[in-house]
Amino acid sequence: MAVRTLQINDTLVSAREDQTILEAARDHGIKIPTLCHLEGLTDVGACRLCLVEVATVGGGAKLLPSCVSHVAEDMIVHTDTPRLGEYRRMIVELVMAERNHVCSVCVANNHCELQDMAVAMGVDHIRYDYLSPSCSVDLSHERYGIDHNRCILCTRCVRVCDEVEGAHTWDVAGRGTRSRVITDMNQPWGSSDTCTSCGKCVMACPTGALFLQGSSVSEMEHDRGTLAFLLNAREKKQWLV
Repeated sequence: MAVRTLQINDTLVSAREDQTILEAARDHGIKIPTLCHLEGLTDVGACRLCLVEVATVGGGAKLLPSCVSHVAEDMIVHTDTPRLGEYRRMIVELVMAERNHVCSVCVANNHCELQDMAVAMGVDHIRYDYLSPSCSVDLSHERYGIDHNRCILCTRCVRVCDEVEGAHTWDVAGRGTRSRVITDMNQPWGSSDTCTSCGKCVMACPTGALFLQGSSVSEMEHDRGTLAFLLNAREKKQWLV
């Protein structure tokens, strides 16, 4: 595999030609914020929090989502600039305004990646009008529940169900603000014929959208350790004979 040399934040780094900017940065200890990215799953560039500035001919810079943009020879990348900080804060604010994210009554309060991002970006108020959509809560499953008020459409649940469990119970329906994650053909989760009740989608969820039945405020902790173990085992094909 060929190696590419590039600059990230004025530091020369090397990366395999098949690596993304995000992977190259993390390999060298450079942090880039993400929400829709989850190690071991295909990247889709949904949240845009991982935007970086890549220098262009003429001295300008274009914004690229680092999770789906591959490295190139002599590429010049900046991951932390005032411009990027403002865009990332705006993204977090827009996500918070799109649905009904009230942290104080959420099962994932203090265990939420969106909340962590808001703190990291210095979001102490929202500049945009709240859409306050009418979102349902589905408790038809015997073990789990989904609160669409908390969903940020990162599609982690869709990808982990498809790529790791192989069930593809989850999908996305609708357009724009009407978009929702759905089970099978938009039927109640508890009525799904494809769901194996494995819980991988719940482990992958970055917010309080997917949760264990019976969880109260601040009680829902997503089991990233088990999910990371399963993803690593899948990557290394540990259970294949």
